[in-house]
Order: sequence, then C-alpha cells, then structure tokens
Amino acid sequence: MHRHHGYPCSKLRASGGKDLYMDWNASTWWWIVAGALVAGELATGTFYLLMVALGCVAGALAGLAQLPVLAQVLAAAAVGGGAVIAWRRKRQQEPAAVAPQANRDINLDIGERVHVDAWNTDGTTRIQYRGAGWNARYVGAGAPVAGVHVIDEVRHNELALRRVA
Repeated sequence: MHRHHGYPCSKLRASGGKDLYMDWNASTWWWIVAGALVAGELATGTFYLLMVALGCVAGALAGLAQLPVLAQVLAAAAVGGGAVIAWRRKRQQEPAAVAPQANRDINLDIGERVHVDAWNTDGTTRIQYRGAGWNARYVGAGAPVAGVHVIDEVRHNELALRRVA
C-alpha cells in the first residue's frame, strides 16, 4: 500500500508507463460496502438491505465532502436508519395480504360463479366447474342452500363457496 497526497492508495502502472494511483479513502470504502449490500439484497431479496445501502451512500457522499469519519457514520446512520424506519411504517400501513388460496391475483377462479344442485349435510358437495368434477365446501353464513355460489378460495382440490347475495 502506497501513500499519495497523504492518503493510502494502490499504485497502478498504465500502458504508457505512467503511474496511476487509486485512493482508498473513507469514501471508497463506503461505496464498496454499499455495493456489497446491494449485491446481498439481490441474492436474498431483503429490501431492507437497500435502505442500509442508501445510508452507506450518504456516508460516501459525506466522505467525498471530506467530513470527519464521525460525521460520515452519523450521516450513514441517519439516512439508513431513517429509510428503514420509513419503509417499515409504510409496510405497516398497507392492508394485510390476502392468503394465496384466496388471492384473485394468483388464482383467477376466485370470484367465479358456480351452480350447486344440492348440499350434503356436512356442508360439502360435488359440482362441475370448467369441465371437471370438483369437491366443494360451503363457507358462507347460515345453512347451505342450492343455487348460485361464488368461489371464495381454492383449497388444494376443493373449492370454498359462499352464497351469492
């Protein structure tokens, strides 16, 4: 490791024989850590790592402004921590996720209408839907009655039905 203008650096020899120096100042390390966090996020899908990487970018920018290391750490902590808190609050304000078996974005059968001729005493029946026989279970309020029903969920090979109001 060499020193160039007082900073630790790597000395590289260019093709023309001229020496080039790569500074390894604090800003460079902040950028490396930010890149590693982004790579970690891509590998794991943990969005919070991107928020911490934003904090590292703030530390890098503070380093480029030649602020003291403590100021760089405080900038990184404030931006990264603030981003994590803001993202967490946003996620908590969103409505609860719909279970996959009842999510129309995943299963297009949700909300489709079917006709039930008769129900068994245990609230089950066998219906024809999309050209195939299906087991179905009543999940609505009150006693099941023959007629038109809506698919609420698809539970493996069973349809959960409720009566159309």
